[in-house]
Amino acid sequence: MAIRTELTLRLENSPGALARLCQALADEKVNVIAMNLEGSGVLHLVPDNPVHATGLLRARDYALVEREVLYVQLPNGPGAIGSATRMLGEADVNIDYAYATAINEHQMTALVVAVDDAQRASTAAGM
Repeated sequence: MAIRTELTLRLENSPGALARLCQALADEKVNVIAMNLEGSGVLHLVPDNPVHATGLLRARDYALVEREVLYVQLPNGPGAIGSATRMLGEADVNIDYAYATAINEHQMTALVVAVDDAQRASTAAGM
């Protein structure tokens, strides 16, 4: 488990908006390791280089909110996400939101968990 920086911003509701943002990051060699786009246009993005991504996106007039999140790599199998979230619940950590992804043929999955205090949550849950 790691603590990562998540960037949250609002995308305009137009064709190609997400593609333009992703291309801008790719042009600067910033890799997206996790993302979630809500129907409202709110984008949660975990880049591999948040300092560079933040500067780049702010220079392009995106309003960003930065937040520390838990980034948990888990075995890709039934119950893995439940086990990780149960550990947080047993440590009295409230989850604000979470998103995950996996590829069937791969052995690992990634879970992003937003909590009030990522450092405390990591310590309390022993993750």
